[in-house]
Amino acid sequence: MAKAGGTENGPVIIKKYANRRLYNTSSSSYITLEDLSKMTREGVEFQVVDAKSGADITHSILTQIIMEEEANGEQMLPVSFLRQLIGMYGNSMQSMMPHYLEASMQSFLANQKKLQEAFKGGVSANPFTRLAETNMAMLKAATSAFMPGGESRADSAGQEEAGESKDELAALREQMAEMQRKLDALGK
Repeated sequence: MAKAGGTENGPVIIKKYANRRLYNTSSSSYITLEDLSKMTREGVEFQVVDAKSGADITHSILTQIIMEEEANGEQMLPVSFLRQLIGMYGNSMQSMMPHYLEASMQSFLANQKKLQEAFKGGVSANPFTRLAETNMAMLKAATSAFMPGGESRADSAGQEEAGESKDELAALREQMAEMQRKLDALGK
């Protein structure tokens, strides 16, 4: 398949013939809508043209891919959104919608990337493991604080345990403060 971004000379050209077959001019092979869907997910730039007229039909082919994805898999587009989108056709705001939807998608992807980076940078390899460890430490600290006579033990082992409990609690507070700072930074 072609590299991400298309070929050196521009996007990969896909020709659609009258018999509904799609021909990838880069690989000199016939492909399916599923192949085009995969190319899209991989970031390969392509343009679909009608083989007879030469007209650019990329938009209608991408719309067809979305229709097939919605019909075959788990639906991503809610009915209320589709109704509102259809309602925008012929509306005075129709010309603004493509720009708005594109900007919204770019914002969503940027926020998704920031969240992924925050998890990679601020939390261990498995964020849920770290969260579980933090919860267990907090539970242990709370349990030791409420145990009868837990802090009134006179022996050195009891004093060490109480000191460790306070150190754990301070460490947990610091971790929570750090997570809050990261969440605040993501919100800006």
